[in-house]
Order: sequence, then C-alpha cells, then structure tokens
Amino acid sequence: MPLVPVSSSLSHRATGRRQCLLWLAAGAAGLLSGCDRLSPGGQPATPSFKGIDITGADYARGFSLTDFNGQTRTLADFQGRVVMLYFGFVQCPDVCPTALTRAAAVMERLGPRAGDLQVVFVTVDPERDTPELLREYMAAFHPSFLALTGNAEQIAQTAKDFRAFYKKVPTGSSYTMDHTALSYLFDRQGRIRVALRHEQTADDYIADVLALLDAPVP
Repeated sequence: MPLVPVSSSLSHRATGRRQCLLWLAAGAAGLLSGCDRLSPGGQPATPSFKGIDITGADYARGFSLTDFNGQTRTLADFQGRVVMLYFGFVQCPDVCPTALTRAAAVMERLGPRAGDLQVVFVTVDPERDTPELLREYMAAFHPSFLALTGNAEQIAQTAKDFRAFYKKVPTGSSYTMDHTALSYLFDRQGRIRVALRHEQTADDYIADVLALLDAPVP
C-alpha cells in the first residue's frame, strides 16, 4: 500500500497533509467513539479523542528497534504505560523540535502521572543520527524521552508498518528529510488508539493522553 507524505517543514505541503489526514480518517471510519460514558449495552464507552481515532487499525501494531544504549526495544517493554511515538531526525529544523517541546509540556502538565507516559522518538535518519547524538537530543527535551534507531532496512520496515512516510531531500552538499509529522498514541495495553496531528495544541495532546490513562482496563 502506498505511503502518504507529510512534509517535515512547518510550511507543510498542503496537498500531502490533506491526503494523509483523509487517508487516516477513512481508515478510522466507523471507529470514532461517542461522548457518552456508557455504551448502549451498559459497558464503559471508549473515549472520544481530539486526534484521529485509529483504534483497531491493522497497522502501527509495534516495533523492534535499538535504543541509544544499545538495547533492543519493543512495544511490550512499555506495557502499563501510554506510549507517544513520533518519527523524526536530529537535524530537523522546526517540526521535530516543536513536537518534542510539546511532548515535554505534556509531561510537565501530567505532574506525578508523568511516569505513566513514555515518549518514543524513531529516527528516520539513521545514517547521521548516532546513538550518542540521539541521547543528547532527547536529554535536551526531557530525561525520560527514548530514541530508537536501526539499520536502513529496519527503519524502512518500521515506517511501513506505521504507514509513515519519509524521504531524503538533497540540499546542496547535504540533505534534509521529509517525513510524516504525526504522533501515535498507544494505550496501556499496547494497542494503537490515536494519531495526533502536528497542528494540534498541547491541550489536545494532554486531553488524549489523559483519556487513555483514565480509560477502564477491559
């Protein structure tokens, strides 16, 4: 299935963004939750989200990559916590720092519950993003943030598994990366639930994180 691009620049390519959101929304059709606390059957209703509800999607099911300490990490490592996952790269000029600053603001606003959220950053530029550089980059935003890397094939497969787009764009003697600018939220049981858009506010992000933290365990 073709991957849909979303630019890494703050001046997103409007067409790519609209295609991505329409495509994700179509994949989530029929899965949007109601606002009632109880479903018609008397069971607790699933939360309604500010982001795109992709509960039950047949993609974004997990990953197996290496963190900046050389340890293999999978989604199962974070069972019991909500996971916010983002694709990016260290030399990203604007979107990635904005996304990580917003994630740090979410952590701060969670206060004593911050330990129940794990932010995971997957590099789309493993050629330049060394483990040491990733460690320093994460520490600049929050000490708990974790960055993952792998070889080119592993990163490509992970992006494909998330239906995330990235590509190298030459810039004279160097290059930058265009990439999907969505943040994916997994619930405490490790199930994909939400895709949050880059344009959304920290209030939207915290609302969806809290909805998952407070959701009843099935």
